Amino acid sequence: MTGKDRGFSLGASLALTLASAALWGVAHLATGRQRTGVLLMTFHLVMIAFVVTMATTFKSQLLSLAVQPNWLTALTGGLIGLGLTWSVVIIWSFVLVKPAVTTTASRTLTTVTATLLCALIIAPSAYAARLAYLSRDVVTSLFSATSSTPVIAQDPWNGARRVNVLLIGADSAANRPGVRTDSMTVASVDTATGATTLLGLPRNLEQVRLPTGPPRERFPYGFTGEPPYTPGLLNEVYQYAEDYPEMVPGVRKGQRGPTLLTKTISNVLGIPVHYYAMVDMTGFAQIVDAMGGVKVTIRQPITYGKYNEGLLPAGTRKLSGQEALWYGRSRTHSDDYVRMGRQKCLLNAVAKQADPITVLNSFEKLATATKRAISTDVPQALLPAMIDLAQKVKGTHIRSLSFVPPLISTGDPDWKLIKRKVAGALADRPVSKAATAPAPRDAAPPAPSPEEPISLDTHCG
Repeated sequence: MTGKDRGFSLGASLALTLASAALWGVAHLATGRQRTGVLLMTFHLVMIAFVVTMATTFKSQLLSLAVQPNWLTALTGGLIGLGLTWSVVIIWSFVLVKPAVTTTASRTLTTVTATLLCALIIAPSAYAARLAYLSRDVVTSLFSATSSTPVIAQDPWNGARRVNVLLIGADSAANRPGVRTDSMTVASVDTATGATTLLGLPRNLEQVRLPTGPPRERFPYGFTGEPPYTPGLLNEVYQYAEDYPEMVPGVRKGQRGPTLLTKTISNVLGIPVHYYAMVDMTGFAQIVDAMGGVKVTIRQPITYGKYNEGLLPAGTRKLSGQEALWYGRSRTHSDDYVRMGRQKCLLNAVAKQADPITVLNSFEKLATATKRAISTDVPQALLPAMIDLAQKVKGTHIRSLSFVPPLISTGDPDWKLIKRKVAGALADRPVSKAATAPAPRDAAPPAPSPEEPISLDTHCG
């Protein structure tokens, strides 16, 4: 029995069509199709309950699924299917409750209403499906489907107490060939608690001992670069490996640099470096622009530009991608160590300000910029575990240990001291903020050590 048979008025037909769009089966019940109406309504309510439960109770599991290509493919297809199914239900409901009146105005109004309802359903479904597709594209572009070590579901860390990831900020310039890794920090994360220590190495470390094999054979007394053209600093190791394939035999172009640099820094710190993630600074500027800028607090004016043609005044302000690039790059009236601090502040600011609304509003631009700016050897299979670990990191204090003067002389580094400081910094297992117990009332506070500047990175500008 249809709307004409029932004699639904124009207003009743519109109301039932709207109600059926909000809750499937209403129009069917109104026209006597009890079984179909109950089935549609039950299915719709179960679907809503499932979505709400997943979004509130299983949020962390959803984040893990969001970095798995197979799930993202299924989600893309599911969202498209949902939009089409919902539209079919709306049209079906509209046909059932069409009013008995046959004036042109009434037909036009009801048809337009049904069409708009379908569009309101299809448009967000199509948008969400596109986001899922773009997410899959980013995951498959950035992260390898294969892994050098098997990832076991029960223990993705293979029994390791800490996972160490080398974070590289790479820079290039028109007046010099190749890439220089001007920012190198190892994030050492406790796999049980998420407690993280950042180990920062300055770009201008000299006489760096390379790993055994061809690199050590060529530079038995430490890396010296290509004198007189280069001074032989740590930030040259990456490009040197790319230029001389025999340094890392059997490794393809584009991976020679990360491979040698990762092994070199592992050797310097005395800890295994499991993975790396490299951000190209020019691409990083595109990420900042895609976000609509990044807000930082500048404590002292910063002169920037090749010929000092620009100035970032002191104060809290939103920087464009180009300004953010110079904020992290400039050494005018400062030094490498001040710049290292600014780069950490900049990365921290971007991470904090990349809220869900900002990401959604600029997702396509961000996805494109991210693929251009970031490279890594973290395998796809490890991403769910990385997401879970990142949630633990949020609840901990992040400490930082930088090997800069006066602790370390960059021209003549004390390699044993570096290893000793690293071992000391990683010996304890700090607990999360929520689990931190107050110290006994009669306990003496620990004495600070001038040689071990471990602290939160809060200085910017």
